[in-house]
Amino acid sequence: MTLEALVFDVDGTLADTERDGHRVAFNTAFSEAGLDWHWDEPLYSRLLSVAGGVERMTHYARLRGWDGTDDELHARLKPIHRAKTAHYVRHVASGGVVLRPGIARMLAEARAAGLRLAIATTTTRENVLALLAATLGSSSIGWFAAIGTAAEVPLKKPDPAVYRWVLAELHLPASAAIAFEDTRNGLLAATSAGLRCIVTPTECSSAEDFTGAVAKLVDLDHHPTRPGEIVTLEDVRDWAVSSN
Repeated sequence: MTLEALVFDVDGTLADTERDGHRVAFNTAFSEAGLDWHWDEPLYSRLLSVAGGVERMTHYARLRGWDGTDDELHARLKPIHRAKTAHYVRHVASGGVVLRPGIARMLAEARAAGLRLAIATTTTRENVLALLAATLGSSSIGWFAAIGTAAEVPLKKPDPAVYRWVLAELHLPASAAIAFEDTRNGLLAATSAGLRCIVTPTECSSAEDFTGAVAKLVDLDHHPTRPGEIVTLEDVRDWAVSSN
C-alpha cells in the first residue's frame, strides 16, 4: 500500500527532551515540594522504562517505600507533576530544547510531497504544543492532521491505544503509515497497532532491544548504510515497502 502518513513520537524522537528537559524539570519540582528526590542521568535513564510522568513518579515513590494504592499515590503526586510541566514548558519556550537532526527537513519533505503528519505520544498536550511552537513556530501545530496525547488516550506506551486513536483520526489503515520512535516501549506500541516503525534511539535508550524496527538510525541526518548521506523521504518509502 502507498505510504500516506508519517507518525512521530515526541520526547526523544522530535527532540531529545528527556535528559536536559524533563529530568531537570522533575528535579526542580521535587525540590519545591520538599522531597529529597534527585534523578541523575543514569537513574532517569532506568526510570524511562515506565511511560508517563505520574506513573514514573509513582513507581519511584514505591521504590522509596511509599505506601498506598495507585489512586492514592497519583493524588499526592499529580500536583508535583503539574508543577513539573510548568517548569518544562518555560524551559522549552526559552529555547532550551532543539529538534533532533533532520527532523525539520523530514517534516518539510513530507509536507511538500503531500503526506499527512501526525503525533502519537503519551506526554501531555501542553508539552507537545510548547515544543512545536518553540522549535517550528506556532503555525506548525496546524501541520499535523492528528495529535494524540495523554489528553486523548490515558493508556501509556507500550499499549498501542494512542497509535490506534491516531489511525482512526487519520482514517487510515496501519499499512498506510509509518511511525518514528526512540524507545522500545514506543516501538512495541507502534508495531502492536500494526505500524512499521523506524527508531532513532537517544543516549537514554540506546541499549534497548529494537528487534522489529524496519530501520535503526543514529538520527535522520545519518543514513545507516551510506556514510556521509542523510535519510530522505524516499529512504523512508523504501523501508516501508521493503517491510511489507
